[in-house]
Amino acid sequence: MENSISKEGFKLLSQMELLEFPEKLVFRSLDSPQQQSFSIDRSDGNIDPQFDITSLGVPNKVTKIYGVVGTIRLLAGLYVLVITSRKDVGNYLGFPVFRLLSMKFMACNKTSKLSTCQEKSDEAYFMSLLKTVESTPGLYYSYETDLTLNLQRTSKLAKGRIVKPLWKQADPRFIWNKNLLEELIECKLDSFIIPLIQGSFKTAEFALKGSSAKFTLVSRRCTRRLGTRMWRRGANLEGDTANFIETEQLLEFEGFRSSILQVRGSIPLLWEQIVDLSYKPRIKIINHEQTPKIVEHHFHDLTQRYGETIAIDLTDKHGDEGELSAAYAAEIKKLPNIRYISFDFHQHCRKSTFDGLELLYEQIYEDIEKQGYFLMDSEGNILVEQRGVIRVNCIDCLDRTNVTQSYLARMSLNSELRRMGALSSKECLSMYTGIYGKFKKIWAEQGDEISLEYSGTKALKGDLVRFGKQTVLGLIKDGISALSRYYLNNFHDGIRQDAMDLISGRYTVNKSSPSPFQLNGFESFSYLPVASALLVGGITITSITLNQVGRNAQHFISTVIWAGLTAGVLAVVKANGRQFCSRPRLCSLL
Repeated sequence: MENSISKEGFKLLSQMELLEFPEKLVFRSLDSPQQQSFSIDRSDGNIDPQFDITSLGVPNKVTKIYGVVGTIRLLAGLYVLVITSRKDVGNYLGFPVFRLLSMKFMACNKTSKLSTCQEKSDEAYFMSLLKTVESTPGLYYSYETDLTLNLQRTSKLAKGRIVKPLWKQADPRFIWNKNLLEELIECKLDSFIIPLIQGSFKTAEFALKGSSAKFTLVSRRCTRRLGTRMWRRGANLEGDTANFIETEQLLEFEGFRSSILQVRGSIPLLWEQIVDLSYKPRIKIINHEQTPKIVEHHFHDLTQRYGETIAIDLTDKHGDEGELSAAYAAEIKKLPNIRYISFDFHQHCRKSTFDGLELLYEQIYEDIEKQGYFLMDSEGNILVEQRGVIRVNCIDCLDRTNVTQSYLARMSLNSELRRMGALSSKECLSMYTGIYGKFKKIWAEQGDEISLEYSGTKALKGDLVRFGKQTVLGLIKDGISALSRYYLNNFHDGIRQDAMDLISGRYTVNKSSPSPFQLNGFESFSYLPVASALLVGGITITSITLNQVGRNAQHFISTVIWAGLTAGVLAVVKANGRQFCSRPRLCSLL
């Protein structure tokens, strides 16, 4: 099959149709002269890049689609995931970027009628996980450029690389559908293979002193420890951390292009915070002989990729967070050339404003100036390179982290605009209300989006980014989001974690392996509905009998009995809180 290559580089097929025949699914391009296509057998899932479409007759159904995300094999056979709708959200370095709005799994397993009862039950659960995957938020892609690489890396690649398929150009850490692409890659369907990133993509255009300018904010979520807020904490044994995100802020002005990178990620120790129905579960640090190596591996990888690393820890310095922070500090201080800054965000920003962050900036100003940013002129000449990175974390690496990163990004943007001649040495971005408003808006929206992907809700403290201070309405929204996080973390995220483990390949479906759902005891089915019914019923009956005590003394005994039963159920639920929560069943925490 011939590759599709534009004058700029490799270009994917962007318009296609799905033809559904009784025996095959056919994927045919609409934007290539050769009408490139491939088929998937609906009985056994075999992919055929070379077939005769004229022998298939008239299709039962023809649907317009916008790409193939990949394939996955479960117990019953193969499923193919296609993009059914998209939205143009701007461009990255001149190339159009799309946000995936909806996608759908198509089954290719008509011969799977000999499954056992257990296999049918397991397949039903796996299919429910695929439904969860279909609604994955924050997926972005381009048909013409690789979104996984930042500007500095892209500018230093060999020119011959841009004619390679996009999946070969990409950084595998940030390809969300990497596991789903394997069979398409084996069949050499390069023109159909779309690398997706999960994270955020925001752009804003503005005019400054008569010249047009644009800034773009791209966040790329690493897939090596993909997961949900409470079920993926800390690091694995290889040093990969949960919620690791590379955020790139780009500025384009009068032919200049600049870029500043920041990263965030969970504290790189072995630790967990298992949901147990309490509002704030206890943090548990796992003592392991490999802990020093884990921290070393993590920061060695950062240094190799980004250069000198400054680690900013925003966690509280008391309670469980304080113990975790102290353990982190103890390990990181063993490493040479890594500067560690402990900054208690809640202590220094108690007035809910940006003012406290000035103290942090004063501590690291010289390091930031030394690290710099990336800058190139209109001819493509590299004028300045970024020589290091700031790594920020709090507990979730969401709310406090986003506030802090947005502040540091603003300071860098001031320097970049001055270097380009857009601002004088005495001017700063905040003096231009309209432009500053756009800057704050895209940073706040980015914070909401990556928070949705990890916690299931929008970010807390969003007002600090949008307005520079906390508002009453913002406090109410934060309260609602906090309650929503509690519900999702306790009663929904176990399923969501299983879906991520399945789609990322961390869990592989194998017919010869025992069912992961043949569990015993308390785990064999959900006790939460029963416990909830007993609690609500017990409280209701206790209230009714208590109201009747004054009219009939015999009801006093009933009241005591029902109150005792209700208290007993409540005590059982509290003592076994973890058992009543939704938890992943496919993979271990590490």
